[in-house]
This record gives sequence, structure tokens and C-alpha cells, in this order.
Amino acid sequence: MSVAVMLFTSDLRVHDQPALRAAVRGADEVVPLFVVDRGVQRAGFAVPNRRAFLADCLASLDAGLRERGGRLVIRIGDVTEQVCRVVTESGARAVHIAAGVSAYAKRREDLLRTALTAVRCVLHVHEGVTTAVPPGQLTPADHNHHSAFGPYFGSWTRTALREVVAPPHAVPVPELAGHPLPRRTAVTGASPAVARGGEHEGRQRLTAWLDSGGGIEAYGRRHDDLSGDTTSRLSPHLHFGTLSAAELVGRARRVGGPGADAFVRRLARRDFHHQVLAARPDAAHADYRPRGDRWRRDEKDITAWKEGRTGCPVVDAGMRQLLHEGWMHHRSRLLAADYLTKTLYVDWRIGARHFLDLLVDGDIADNQLNWQWAAGTGTDPRTDRVLDPLASAQRCDPYGDHVRRWVPELAELTGPEVHRPWALDDLRRARLDYPEPLVDPEEGRARCEQARGQV
Repeated sequence: MSVAVMLFTSDLRVHDQPALRAAVRGADEVVPLFVVDRGVQRAGFAVPNRRAFLADCLASLDAGLRERGGRLVIRIGDVTEQVCRVVTESGARAVHIAAGVSAYAKRREDLLRTALTAVRCVLHVHEGVTTAVPPGQLTPADHNHHSAFGPYFGSWTRTALREVVAPPHAVPVPELAGHPLPRRTAVTGASPAVARGGEHEGRQRLTAWLDSGGGIEAYGRRHDDLSGDTTSRLSPHLHFGTLSAAELVGRARRVGGPGADAFVRRLARRDFHHQVLAARPDAAHADYRPRGDRWRRDEKDITAWKEGRTGCPVVDAGMRQLLHEGWMHHRSRLLAADYLTKTLYVDWRIGARHFLDLLVDGDIADNQLNWQWAAGTGTDPRTDRVLDPLASAQRCDPYGDHVRRWVPELAELTGPEVHRPWALDDLRRARLDYPEPLVDPEEGRARCEQARGQV
């Protein structure tokens, strides 16, 4: 009996799973394996919100495999060591894994390839499992990656996606010991309202969103509506791979219309960030375009920003949603990042780390490169782009419902006045348990421009 190992990482699904499909087709038996990676824990990425969501994902994956006669094998420890042990115990001659883009994922592949060669086992790395278009597939003539989204998106839209593959009918698994599945209830320290995870949950959410008139059909005109909550909320499922990016693009295109076009563009930007990080792994921690910044580090300002007590209501609302849900609207993310880096002039890495500590969809490519875009050190060639928080609030939360929900100290304020509590008369202002702005936005912008030598 020939045996293969399917090593799951950020692709926790059975639908449209090319790596699993290849493992099943290439062997009589398959070991579906997930290693609770001590290296991820040591690096500080195994945070409570993602561990809670991951527990749901692994339970759902195990259920999907059991429907096909299989099961998920859980091991704990160093990935290379545990995979080699499973290979030795099962007599496997092949290991399948989805390609990653981070420096950590690349090192993992290199270590696995070397170790498996020593035990006469072949590593198969599958591209296009976690993105719609593989990171290295689209390159300009003079460079190893696209550094601007516009040209990339043009090439991306002309690229034929791979066919979506059906889940395997059967996954025969040899007898092999493993640890119990992690339990969500065993995770402490998670945000109170972390979403449920898993492939079953993700597919239900996707179908409901595609079929709802207030879902993808409204996305084109309402995707920046902070209070309407009209985004798909599928980003955690994309991060953990419980949904396939290629399948999402295909299904959205079949729906068609402005909403679907806007959603597909968002998925393309995710692919764009992955191809940037694949080519420039150091962009996870180093400026993509250095600006010679002399960042401030005021711990009082940083703490106020993290707690949603900056005195800028639309920013504070987003930060408090993040604390409560482990998720925040994409527009809130940009506003919070712009405020920290341009108004407070604090290093983007501090903000990016805080987001990674809390976001369920804490994707290293999307998170870091969005932060760099906001900070003016990333793929955006403009250094002078600053988001006006008040104008954004008036456009994205015109009646103040989003702010009133997340900043209850301002709940008594009606309509758009909730966005300008500093403008209230002294008597009304004194009744609010809400801080004065940390800095005037114009003064903050001037400080940033002066530090960058733009004035």
C-alpha cells in the first residue's frame, strides 16, 4: 500500500483543495496531518483569537474528512520533526503541502525538503492553493514582481484561473496515533465576540452573502458603509484557507454586476500583496520604500490608540470593534493605520503588531503591506496621502450609528455631531466621559511632513 502525507497549513478545507486531491490520487492511503507548530507559538503568532478560530477550523476539517472515511491526525511540536516521524511511522513516500509566501513558510519548505530527502521521501509543493493566482505567475518584463496594483490587476484580470477541483470521494487513512483536536473552549484570552470558524461555517456564509440582495449585490455601492456591515466577513476564512480564493472569484464572477466586480478587485489586491511578500519577504518588517522616517514613540499616545481613546470617534470606534470581535471593517483599518502613522507619526510596525495580536484574519502579507501603504512606506508611490478622519466619518458613517455603537460615551449625541464632540458647548462636553483629541489632525500632519522633509 502506497502512502502519502497531506500536510495542512493555511488551507484547511476539502473543497477545491488541489494538494489534497493530488495526495489522494497519488497513493492508496493518505495521512491528513496538521502540526500544532511550536515555531508559530515562539514567534508570537499563535494568539488567542486565531487559536479559537483555528480550533473550529480543525474540527470542521476533521468532520469533512470523516464524511469521506478519513480523519485528521494532529501532532504537536516542530513541523519538520513531526512530519518526518509520520513519514517513518506510515512508510509514506510523498508529502504534499500548499506553497506559502512568508519567510517562515519558505524556510519550512526548505527544511522539509532537506529532511525528507534524507528519508527518501519527496516533497510536493502546490502553488495556487491559498491565492487565486500563484504569486510568481504574473511578473513585469523588468522585475520579479509587480510593485503597483494597477498594472498587476490588469494582468490578473486577463489570467485564466485554474479549474476548481471537487472534494475527494474517499480519503483512506492508515492507522496512526495523534493528539486530540484542539478545543475552542480551552482557549483563554480571546475577544468576546470572535466569529465561528471552519469550512462548513465559511461555505454557509459565502452562499448566504452571494444570494442576499444586501450582500454582494450591494457591495459595490456600500462596501465603505461602516454601520451597514455589508462586507462579506470572509477574510478569516481566506486566511485559514477554509474557503478557496479561486472558487470565490469564480462564484462572484458568475453573479456579476458592480458589487461582484468590486469584490473580485478586493480578492485581486489580496493576491497582489501575496506576490509582493513572496518576492520581498523582508517587507513583513522592513520598509518597502524607505522614507528616512524618525518615528515618534509616545507610549501614552500608543496606549490611547490601542484602547480606542484617541478623541477621534471614528478611529476609536474601529479600535474598540477590534478589541471586541478580533475583526474590523477594512475602512476602519485604513483610518486607524493612517491616524497612527500620519497623525501621531508612530512607526507602522507597532500598529501592525497590535493588529496581528488581535485580528482573526491576521494575514502577514495583507496586514503588513496594508500598513505600509497607509504609512507611505509601501507600494503606494505617494508619500503625501493622508486620510481626513472627519471627512471619512461623514462619508462612511454619515448618521454616526457606527460610532454610537462602539463608543457608548457618545451615544447621547445625535446625527453627525457625534463625530465632533470637541465642538460641543462646554456644558455638554463636560458630561461626556470621552477624551480630548490627542492632537489636532492638521498639526499631526504638519509634524509628519516636516519629519519627512516635505516642507
